[in-house]
Amino acid sequence: MVKHIILWKLKDGYTKEREEEIKLEIKESLEALKGKIPGLIDIKVNIKGLATSNVDLMLDSAFEDEEALKVYAKHPAHVAVADGKVRPHTAARSCMDYEV
Repeated sequence: MVKHIILWKLKDGYTKEREEEIKLEIKESLEALKGKIPGLIDIKVNIKGLATSNVDLMLDSAFEDEEALKVYAKHPAHVAVADGKVRPHTAARSCMDYEV
C-alpha cells in the first residue's frame, strides 16, 4: 500500500468565513473521489488543524500501490478537483508519498 499525504496553505486575503468555505469545498470534492478512481483505497481531508499548525489542510490518502497513485494523478475526476477547487485557492503544497 502507498500513502499519499499533501499539506496545503491557502492564499492570503480571504476572510475567515471564506477560508472555511474553501476548505470545506476542497474536503468534500476530494473525499467524493472515493470509489471513482481505481486503486484508491481511502481519502480523507483534515480541515480542523490546531492553532499550532502552519498549514490549512491535509490530504491523507491510501492507494493499492505506486501505479494506482500514478493513475490517480492523471485521472480526469482528480484533475478536475485539483484544477477547479484546490489550485485556485492554495499558495503552497508539500507532498510525501511512502510505502506502508
